[in-house]
Amino acid sequence: MKPWYSKYLLSSFAVFLAFGMLWWSMPEEEILVVSEKWKGVCWVGSRSPLDGSELRALKAIGANAISQTPFGWQSDIHSPEIRWEVDAERQWWGESGKGIQVTHDSSKVLGITNMLKPHLWVRGSWPGEIKMKNKADWEAWFTNYTAFILDYAHLAEELGIPMLCIGTELEMTSDRAEDWEQIIAAIRKVYSGKLVYAANFTEFEHITFWDKLDYIGIQAYFPLADDHNPSLEELKEGWGRQLPKVEKVVKKYQKPVLFTEIGYCNTVDAAIEPWVWPNERKEIEFSETAQALCYEAFFESAWPKSWLAGVYFWKWYPNRHDREPDFTPQGKKAELVMARYFTKDQDS
Repeated sequence: MKPWYSKYLLSSFAVFLAFGMLWWSMPEEEILVVSEKWKGVCWVGSRSPLDGSELRALKAIGANAISQTPFGWQSDIHSPEIRWEVDAERQWWGESGKGIQVTHDSSKVLGITNMLKPHLWVRGSWPGEIKMKNKADWEAWFTNYTAFILDYAHLAEELGIPMLCIGTELEMTSDRAEDWEQIIAAIRKVYSGKLVYAANFTEFEHITFWDKLDYIGIQAYFPLADDHNPSLEELKEGWGRQLPKVEKVVKKYQKPVLFTEIGYCNTVDAAIEPWVWPNERKEIEFSETAQALCYEAFFESAWPKSWLAGVYFWKWYPNRHDREPDFTPQGKKAELVMARYFTKDQDS
């Protein structure tokens, strides 16, 4: 005779088996597939007026996008005060409202789209360390930042710039999701284009307001190697450690990714800490090859990802200059790599 509880065990087992079969048959989270990729550079605003012909060099290498970067100024990482002027006499022409307009209009004629990407310049530090000391200062900072970014949202709407970056590398502020969601809502009321936030590569996994934006933006200065002059295979292995982190966020939020900045100096240590400024590398050996290999590794590893909607290389000057070392690929082996990949699918 079967135990009285056997039918309950069998029923429970049947439920467990059915649930298990359902779980195993569930499809994996779908990966986004973008239909077009932005092939961009971070355009450096010029001190003096340009006539627009300076953009033709970008068209020649297959670029179809630029970001323009005006600045707001903050005297200290703990100060809630932000100073900015959309148009001012002491401002560099390329960062002024007029310069942004001329650059946008000139690039549009060439089929090059624009992103307006205002930055904060912090004396003695960088935006990732901006952090207020008390609640009142946080409220004041967000009030001031909202006014700052809304000025540029109005400008972007007026000029027809199709994408606005609402903030860049503000790592100590981005955990205040409610404040950022209020900023996004305020921008949406005055600006009809696409929105992105440019998160530092150490920040993007922790942001919770990606669902309120059109793109996940990453300042993609990921460390790719530990030594000078890494091989292409070593650099690709470095990307192999980073890309799964990005893909996890893509699956969670189902948003395409923009690498709002990525860049490498023409020095042998370019892949170790790509974010380090050139003036801190003056004692380091120059190497166009090391820089070019970093570009090659990006294009072989990250560029084919279906969720990557575009990239903006830091940085591109309107006119060539002889500063060394520097991030720009202009006139270097890295420019040839960029052109090879940017033009690969132009006729397809």
